[in-house]
Amino acid sequence: MSIYTRTGDSGETSLGGGRRVSKADPWIEAIGTVDELNAALGLVRTYLSDPDQQALLQSIQNDLFNLGAELAAPAGQGPPEGAASHLRPDHVAALEHSIDRLSAALPPWRQFLLPGGAPGAAALHLARTIARRAERRVVAIQPPEAVNPEVRRYLNRLSDLLFVLARTVNHRSGTPELPWQP
Repeated sequence: MSIYTRTGDSGETSLGGGRRVSKADPWIEAIGTVDELNAALGLVRTYLSDPDQQALLQSIQNDLFNLGAELAAPAGQGPPEGAASHLRPDHVAALEHSIDRLSAALPPWRQFLLPGGAPGAAALHLARTIARRAERRVVAIQPPEAVNPEVRRYLNRLSDLLFVLARTVNHRSGTPELPWQP
């Protein structure tokens, strides 16, 4: 199988079902930003050695592949070939459980924090901003009901989790959090 097809040379690509769209289409922007987020999490994992954090991020990367596949499928179809399933409320609940578990071991958060700290935490903050952009790209898709609402909820909660995980990495490494100085 060749990596290149030449079918995108004109600036178009295919969504599931074969529908051709511009590579600047909001659907493609959303899919591409989710892919970028997944790659950023792959980079984050190179900085982290904790097996629980590795497992959590690997699970999220799998969810993001399924999320991207779901975005690529025309509305009303079942999960795309190779995708485990559509995102469901239990995917969001799993993120919330992780946020609660990690937050319980952290000092209270009372102010805005500057992104940074230990290399893994800094990379998590960057991934968090990409997650926020992915969420904005999904929200831009019209009509809104064309997208599974769990996709928006998942991306929103994921950025929260990445923030808490960045705090966790800094806390466990003894790296101080830097508060915003207005």
